[in-house]
Amino acid sequence: MSNSKNIVPSHSIMNNKTTSPAYSHNVIEFITVAIEFCAFLEQTEDKNRETFTDTILKLISLLYLKACLLPQYQILDNSNLPEDFVTEDNYNIVRANISIIMGGHDDYLDVFIEDMKYSDTPILTTISENLADIYQELKNFVMAYKHAIDEELMLNAIAEVKEEFEYSWGQKLVNVQRAIHEVRYNATEEEEDM
Repeated sequence: MSNSKNIVPSHSIMNNKTTSPAYSHNVIEFITVAIEFCAFLEQTEDKNRETFTDTILKLISLLYLKACLLPQYQILDNSNLPEDFVTEDNYNIVRANISIIMGGHDDYLDVFIEDMKYSDTPILTTISENLADIYQELKNFVMAYKHAIDEELMLNAIAEVKEEFEYSWGQKLVNVQRAIHEVRYNATEEEEDM
């Protein structure tokens, strides 16, 4: 398991632990799960489908719970927003590795996406793309929090990841959870061999 101590800025936690909302129990627990999620997706090369789906289902379930428990903050200063750390190459490597693991089970029909209101039928999406999208949001958050030079930037990062959870990646997370659950528990032996 990753050590959440690695993500805090250089100033002392002990001085801020009891007074700073940026170090609240729920924030630290969310960061810990986000780090585990990102680390797991960055190290998928040697995983088989059963191990991958079993672990990722547990991580995304925890992630959803911990994101729901994040405190609600307002962004204090729009000019002091966290920067993006995930490059297109990082994103594509994570997505491609997941796609390889999932094989023919990567695609699934989704009815809870924005484009659905313009369509009469479910829209094909992929587990790999949705997990990579969530990875991008969380890795950017973790890195912004880690490199924050003041509490305001940390709180802005928390406010932004919570807002994006509510309007974007939270829905992707529950949609992809359904698809991964289907692969993990309901794929037949013939489908597994494909």
